[in-house]
Amino acid sequence: MTGAAPLFSVVLLVPALLYAAYGDWLRRDIPNKLNAAIALTAPLYWWAAGFALWPEIAIIVGLALALFILFTGAFAIGAMGGGDVKMIGALALWMTPMQLPIMLVVMAIAGGILTTVMLIYHRLRKKPEKPEVPYGIAIAIGGLWVVLNEILTIGAVTI
Repeated sequence: MTGAAPLFSVVLLVPALLYAAYGDWLRRDIPNKLNAAIALTAPLYWWAAGFALWPEIAIIVGLALALFILFTGAFAIGAMGGGDVKMIGALALWMTPMQLPIMLVVMAIAGGILTTVMLIYHRLRKKPEKPEVPYGIAIAIGGLWVVLNEILTIGAVTI
């Protein structure tokens, strides 16, 4: 990430991820407009980062599409909400092929911790229904981890 790219990440993506996590916690819903905004502002980030249409942007779009299709399968079997699937696909548009696996691993770890905490809470309260896990929080943590790590790394290199 060079030039204005970190600025675009902080100004556009970080607030969107925080808003998505907060909204998912409160309402168990990630608005389609928010996911669309995350996806549609990715080209501004690509431009600021200086990515070439071929092969960089083509690879990013292809990976985001593949990830969206993969997680659509999780939605189809009831393992994930539709807003979560859309958010993963939109966020993947902001990740390079090197960043995407890191985001997914951090997301999976955060999601596992979040699910465990929600299950314990549910059992302690003796609630009979299945808990709804606000997985948008885990997705946001994965994205924030990558974005903030990139910004901190750049800051350390330029000092």
